[in-house]
Amino acid sequence: MGERRGRSGDDGGAGAEGSPGHAPGSDAGGPGPTASAGFTVGGKGGAGEDYRAGFACLVGRPNAGKSTLTNALVGQKVAITSSKPQTTRHTIRGISTTDTAQLVLVDTPGLHKPRTLLGQRLNDLVRATLLEVDVIGFCLPADQRPGPGDAFIANELTELRSVRRRPVVAIATKADAVDRERLAEHLMAVDQLGEWDAIIPCSAVSGEQVDEVRALLGGYLPRSPQLYPDGVLTDEPEMVMIAELVREAALEGVRDELPHSLAVVVEEMVPREGRRDDDPLLDVRVNVFVERSSQKAIIIGRGGSRLREVGTNSRQAIEALLGQRVYLDLHVKVAKDWQRDPRQLQRLGF
Repeated sequence: MGERRGRSGDDGGAGAEGSPGHAPGSDAGGPGPTASAGFTVGGKGGAGEDYRAGFACLVGRPNAGKSTLTNALVGQKVAITSSKPQTTRHTIRGISTTDTAQLVLVDTPGLHKPRTLLGQRLNDLVRATLLEVDVIGFCLPADQRPGPGDAFIANELTELRSVRRRPVVAIATKADAVDRERLAEHLMAVDQLGEWDAIIPCSAVSGEQVDEVRALLGGYLPRSPQLYPDGVLTDEPEMVMIAELVREAALEGVRDELPHSLAVVVEEMVPREGRRDDDPLLDVRVNVFVERSSQKAIIIGRGGSRLREVGTNSRQAIEALLGQRVYLDLHVKVAKDWQRDPRQLQRLGF
């Protein structure tokens, strides 16, 4: 791997073992079950004639709280969150196992009117996912009045129900952000948008009614043994999770137009040779792609200051995910207009 030092070179590299921000600290697809190493915690277990297991899809316009709700239902971060739209670009599976049901959550990108080839592919991904799950949760944030975007999704769900019957639960997210009167008005507006099997408010941030949402969605699942072993929280590959954590850190505090132009690819993950067994270190090389040189300058920051901050935040999250020390080597590269280029989209995993 060679020696690495903190720097801001031609490709926007940054990284150094022992430097501030980089010193080691203490596939998209359908929702069917796949083999996975999995990230595990203590499980609930349970299977029997009355046990239920299956797939639920959270859908909604961008920034409707889908990823935050996914994390709350699972009990650990499995989907990145941001105030910026189109944060989610892959279907992230989060797995919630209780004594009565195993709910496999498929968190999709936000449905929207696409302006790029990437946007079209994200919408296609959502529609394909909706056809394969057992229950759909339609997220509508309580702090925003239902608008054209919500009506667009409601119409899509109505068409889906006419083709293939799927229960749809309307979930009023971010209920903690409004008072009771405003929440009641929101619930009535949601009721007018379409025909829902149930309507429920919740707050993923405060935890209010998260258990009720889990139980409600789980009640629509088919009777089945568990689909995943006890304690597995997600079947996303480690490299995908790491790329998402880096992108989450890079999204913080950037201008509105930049999030759409960010793509992250993990080039390699290699154990550092010559380390003691009781002090392992994992070398992780990551490329952050943007569409223009001006965007590259934003990510790197003056003297590489912002890239170091991105490295610090994402490295800490990666170490928490993997449970070991990490040396993170970040590089920023320009892939001109990649959102509109089929070849580059494929190369970047879309």
